[in-house]
Amino acid sequence: MPRRPIRVVGAPEGPLRAALRGLRGGPGVPGDFPTEVLAEAERVTGVPRLPALDATDIPFFTLGRSASAGPGHALHLARRPGGFRVRYAVADVAAFVPPGGALDTEAHRRITTLCFPDGTVPLHPAPVAERAASLLPGAVRPAVLWTLDLDADGRSVATDVRRALVRSRARLGHQEAQKEIETGTAEEPVALLKDIGRLRRALEAERGGVSLTVPELDVLEHDHTYRLAYRAPLPVQGWSEQISLLTGTAAAALMLAHGTGALWTLPAAPHGAIGRLRRGAYALRIDWPRHASYARLIRSLDPHLPHHAAFLQECTTLLRGAGCTVFRDGVLPPLTTHAAVAAPYAHCTRPLHRLADRYASEICLAAVANRAPPDWVLEALDALPGETAEGGRRADAVEHACLDTVAAALLQGRVGEVFEGCVVDVQEDEPTLGTVQVEWPPVTAPVESATTPLPLGERLRVRLTRAAPAAAAVRFTPA
Repeated sequence: MPRRPIRVVGAPEGPLRAALRGLRGGPGVPGDFPTEVLAEAERVTGVPRLPALDATDIPFFTLGRSASAGPGHALHLARRPGGFRVRYAVADVAAFVPPGGALDTEAHRRITTLCFPDGTVPLHPAPVAERAASLLPGAVRPAVLWTLDLDADGRSVATDVRRALVRSRARLGHQEAQKEIETGTAEEPVALLKDIGRLRRALEAERGGVSLTVPELDVLEHDHTYRLAYRAPLPVQGWSEQISLLTGTAAAALMLAHGTGALWTLPAAPHGAIGRLRRGAYALRIDWPRHASYARLIRSLDPHLPHHAAFLQECTTLLRGAGCTVFRDGVLPPLTTHAAVAAPYAHCTRPLHRLADRYASEICLAAVANRAPPDWVLEALDALPGETAEGGRRADAVEHACLDTVAAALLQGRVGEVFEGCVVDVQEDEPTLGTVQVEWPPVTAPVESATTPLPLGERLRVRLTRAAPAAAAVRFTPA
């Protein structure tokens, strides 16, 4: 599920970079890996558990940023009679992480990779995450191999998952893949990303789901001043995301059919959250007709337009209520669906970065083999919701701190200036305190009135009273 990606471009020693580096030492952010964890990582990379099935003849490719760390999944797409075959290979982290060992214990402490504008705080040490377990081109790796057969409309008709040895043949950047598809020079496994991705997007709209094409926020530094720009994701990124969603829905279906699982669920957004988002749209001068649903609005937006891009980033707040829901012995939970996916869904494609994905893979492997999941999976199952919730809170805190720091940098030197905005939130017990969405730069920050209650949902001219990147602080007052 998307978050709000930020990238800082400019002098590495600028004040914004220094402030962001300071966030890495903040509360809840893990530090360096302990010595015993690094020692185990080096040891297990030489003796991984290898599967018997050899699928190295399949010409997989990986897709992502050219400069990204080791890839965690690889694709192969093909036509078959009456439809398509999707093969999705996911790094087999369990082949390198002994249950109950130092690596496992540390992963349960970290829970998720934390993303900062200038790097990450990883879930697993580099010897595992960036080398031995990653699906690097030319390297034979153990993987959890999904085989998903689709009909001509892109609907799933058969699912298989098993451990296998795989070997990626190529590593494509998003721009490279997009260019090959557009020019007609892409080989069929790459070219089919467009065909299958579009079919899956149409099915998503049919069932009422919505995928956020969240643009990346670039913060450009020059001479200690900052400006922002948005980079819209390429179509190939959306098509690739549809393949990941397809795998996650297939995993959820297996779990539900076999009575044990770890789903990723999200209830329908409460009226208050939609109302806040409507006020944000109003602040950014985006027309949201009263009769139009959230999903319909999202599909109408153009991420190349700065105001639309800013709003799409705000839309990620509706996903904050998602969480892990576990069940066993055929007793299904009250909620089994994810509101944005509009179907049951499970995280299973990023075990290098998310703790729960490793357990989801094991449950699905056991389901296809018609056996019970391993004891170490069942023993950890009940604790997963609490752990993933803590990981989500930690990631949210990092994201908010980064956004506040960036907002302060953008506004630094403009204290006293007046901005156009809209009050998007007001504290119930203190109506003089609230949140304002500024039209441009599109930042959301606290606003405090001296005596008059803030006008919720109305436009308001506000004066900047504080912008301190080092403290990640921005404050406004009515002008």
